[in-house]
Amino acid sequence: MPIQQAAYDRTTIALHWMMAGLVLILWLVGTLLEDLVPKGALRSGIWSAHFVLGFAFTGVIVALLVWRHTKGRQLPVEDQGPLHVLAKTTHAALFLLLFAIAGLGIANAFVRGATLIGPIALPQFGDPEWRKPLTQWHGLAANILMAVAAFHAAAALVHHYLWHDAVLRRILPGRVPSAPYERS
Repeated sequence: MPIQQAAYDRTTIALHWMMAGLVLILWLVGTLLEDLVPKGALRSGIWSAHFVLGFAFTGVIVALLVWRHTKGRQLPVEDQGPLHVLAKTTHAALFLLLFAIAGLGIANAFVRGATLIGPIALPQFGDPEWRKPLTQWHGLAANILMAVAAFHAAAALVHHYLWHDAVLRRILPGRVPSAPYERS
């Protein structure tokens, strides 16, 4: 199958876009909630949803990595040169940041004893003095992730609109070819 027709499998595509959507939603809530919603039940409920979605986000990251390294479709590299090295480095940075954010968020949730849904709360573990630094590190990592993700998205758009290659089309929903593409 030519490179132009190759696409990732449906599971990889679904997990990729679920992760991207969760990242955006979680970042927006974490960045804007304190400024937009006054203290009270609504803000507390949104923070609870943030924690629940954060745990779901962690599951999606793990599922994507496991899938990609076991059954996910592996595609040929479009460019073996410096751009491939940059792409690999960017993807590595994205996953390191994703895991850092998830780890810091989970640690923060347990240090807080966060409420998840209704009366369901996590047990509080650790020193409450860690709340503020964990929150700051979690936010910093999330902001760095958004910058790297913006670079990642911009690179995909450059591939699509300037170089007119198939890099972006390979990860778009609805583009999976009917014929299977074997793992190499």
